[in-house]
Amino acid sequence: MPLRLAEHPEHDRPRERLWRVGPAALTGQELLAILLGTGCAGRDALVVAGELLGVVDGSLRRLGGRPLAELARIPGVGRSKAARVAAALELGRRVGSEAEPPAPRIRGPADVQRIYGARLRDLAVEEFHVLALGSQSQVLGDLLITRGILNSSLVHPREVFRAAIAEAAAGIIVVHNHPSGDPTPSADDRAVTRQLVDAGRLLDLPVYDHVIVGGDRYVSFAEAGLL
Repeated sequence: MPLRLAEHPEHDRPRERLWRVGPAALTGQELLAILLGTGCAGRDALVVAGELLGVVDGSLRRLGGRPLAELARIPGVGRSKAARVAAALELGRRVGSEAEPPAPRIRGPADVQRIYGARLRDLAVEEFHVLALGSQSQVLGDLLITRGILNSSLVHPREVFRAAIAEAAAGIIVVHNHPSGDPTPSADDRAVTRQLVDAGRLLDLPVYDHVIVGGDRYVSFAEAGLL
């Protein structure tokens, strides 16, 4: 008697392999077996998945074009599992045809305020964010570096640039809020900004701006000539 899927060594089971090495490392047969979940008497889900693929000479694209009734007639599939397979293939088709929306571009501090203003203005503590930008000033990521207590948030250049480098940023804008509602830069804000600008020069990863959000207002170091 062939082994049931649950009787295979755990490291060989498709679902466990997916968790261990990721879906891209699995064969089409293994992915289909996960969708099917179970097989039938004497045939585990891997065997049934192999028979599904055998109908179309191993082509997932052709499998998506076969009538549901034909798939349902394969022993171990049935109407419910055939519908599950068809839905998964249709989702894949839609993902492939869906256009990715363009990333927003930052043209000035007003764009930064539009991204962060509503999020930061009412916070009771300081948050320090890095806006990672690509070579065309497109947003690659919003990275929360620290969350402070009351009006104190410490930030180290190492944490800022490690996060930016991980995003393959061409440059960054740093952003934080003043819970007091007054965005006027403090002496600490100026000192931290100088440290970051100097570190950015050494790393060839420029700091384009430091924007402080306070209430409904903001201050841009670049706009104010403070960089």
